[in-house]
Amino acid sequence: MSDNELGLFLRLRRESVTPAEAGLPTGTRRRTPGLRRSELATLAGVSVEYLTRLEQGRDRRPSTEVLGALGDALRMTMSERVHLHRLAKGADGSFSCTGGAQPRRAVRPTVRALLDRLEPGPAVLVNRLGEVLATTSGYRLLMEPIGLLDGPWPSLPRYVFTDPRARTALPDWEQAADDQVAALKQGPGRSDPHVAALMDELTVAAGAGFSHRLERLAGLPRTSGTTRLTHPEAGALRLAYETLDLPADDEQRLIVHLPADEATAAALDRLTGRRPGALRAV
Repeated sequence: MSDNELGLFLRLRRESVTPAEAGLPTGTRRRTPGLRRSELATLAGVSVEYLTRLEQGRDRRPSTEVLGALGDALRMTMSERVHLHRLAKGADGSFSCTGGAQPRRAVRPTVRALLDRLEPGPAVLVNRLGEVLATTSGYRLLMEPIGLLDGPWPSLPRYVFTDPRARTALPDWEQAADDQVAALKQGPGRSDPHVAALMDELTVAAGAGFSHRLERLAGLPRTSGTTRLTHPEAGALRLAYETLDLPADDEQRLIVHLPADEATAAALDRLTGRRPGALRAV
């Protein structure tokens, strides 16, 4: 994995913003759709040389003002701006969201009560390593038959990258793999020693399928969307999901799934043994 996550994120964001989105003229032909370094440097009020040093990792201490100007020029969302600041702090060694602490596995009683309220819907609580800490019974009915919950500490990234059943169960496996890598890289990423150890493990276990994603993906996983699941009993399912971050001290996130169509809603009702209509399609 590159140790220049700040530079990688800036470059990927620059290449994804079109001149029109940045308010620049669009008449000239160009080989790539993104912004040139010179264009971004002008918009952000920095020199091309300085922007080049940032992207190449030769300067890792941009000021808060420079980060703000780059965020404005690249039309970053609030989540992207927060991620940019965390990467900058992690790059110069002055920030770690965990301080090297062990991943939090304890689940607060109120969070368990919240999971109970979400029944019969499928929901799962995971920590910063993607370890499964608690689930609803609906989630277990979905995921136990495909092998995701095997072992004492089931892990979403380990399942996706090392369990051969994952490619059959997840028709959108490529997107799922991207999301798991992005989630591990979120925030300071490798500056967390426990995340770094898991990345090293998966680099060995999964090879290029994992390591190539480390090199090309920014640390911003999708927090909502629709995913497909092939279930051995319920068949083909389409599930909408939302990711809810718990307070920073928990370092946990709750992922809630809902049926994305009527056929999936009916299949989940049958699977959970609930009355028809217990789960409504989104």
